[in-house]
Amino acid sequence: MGMILFLVWHLFLYFMCFVYVITFFGNVVLLSIIFLVRALHTPKYMIVFNLGVSDLCGSTALIPKLLDTFLFENRYIAYNTCLCYFFFVLLFGSMQSWTLALMAYDRFIAICFPLHYHNIMTTPAVSGLLVFVWLLAASVMGTVAGLINRLSFCKSFVIQSFYCDHAALYPLACNSAVLNQRFVVFAGMVMYICPLLVIGGSYTSIAVALKRTVSRGERFKAFKTCSTHLILVTVFFVPLVGSQIAVYFPNYHPNIRMMNFTLSQTVPSLLNPFIYSLKTDEMLTAIKTLFRKYIPRKYNYTPCGPLVWKTLTL
Repeated sequence: MGMILFLVWHLFLYFMCFVYVITFFGNVVLLSIIFLVRALHTPKYMIVFNLGVSDLCGSTALIPKLLDTFLFENRYIAYNTCLCYFFFVLLFGSMQSWTLALMAYDRFIAICFPLHYHNIMTTPAVSGLLVFVWLLAASVMGTVAGLINRLSFCKSFVIQSFYCDHAALYPLACNSAVLNQRFVVFAGMVMYICPLLVIGGSYTSIAVALKRTVSRGERFKAFKTCSTHLILVTVFFVPLVGSQIAVYFPNYHPNIRMMNFTLSQTVPSLLNPFIYSLKTDEMLTAIKTLFRKYIPRKYNYTPCGPLVWKTLTL
């Protein structure tokens, strides 16, 4: 049984190598296309660009450290490095959550207020929303990480996790961690529950607006633009909620918890570029534009005048 678990764990680590390579490639391609094609410099694709940055940075914050810890046996980490690692994992996970909420808000404005879309979703307005979300996530998650400093650790210095997860840190504290636990609940509500409420409210309003639409073509077009985003929301939130609920079950093995948490944080980053971004009509048009611009064509050159053959005879 132990040998089977050992093989499964190492297969999981090699699978995470594959996930990181594909995630890195997919999101770099996405970000490069948005950056290079001027037609995509719109408020909508500002939000998509932000999602790509969050996915790329979140996977980079999580997966390399996982591989370094278990494949290369680097099990020790300094205290301040541990807190920084903890902060960045939570920060980019929160940004993924809020970016999905902003994408739902964008669809809500586009479908419910199509005539006012360009007046509401302007570049300054979307820039302000993105800056606000970044500041909110940084302040809340910075406080979560900073409150670790009020704890004193005297029981053990062995963390039952591959990173400084608060669920693994609190049991090691000698003093009370009630304040930390309460603030983590508040942070979870702000960073995950509030975005879910925004998404739910947006799609409820969209459903009401589509019921009033007579044209089936318009309904299908709206459903097509919303379906891919709903897949992203499902892929991100369902494993995340499942991993948080599973922590409270008895006999929950630490390795299973680590695998579940890692998959819930990295698989959405892998799928986001391919499910939503790179398959949209605007993105496919942009890819064709880049191919025409940067890949040289094979021209068939024809001579200016008729060919004249000259033979040499002895």
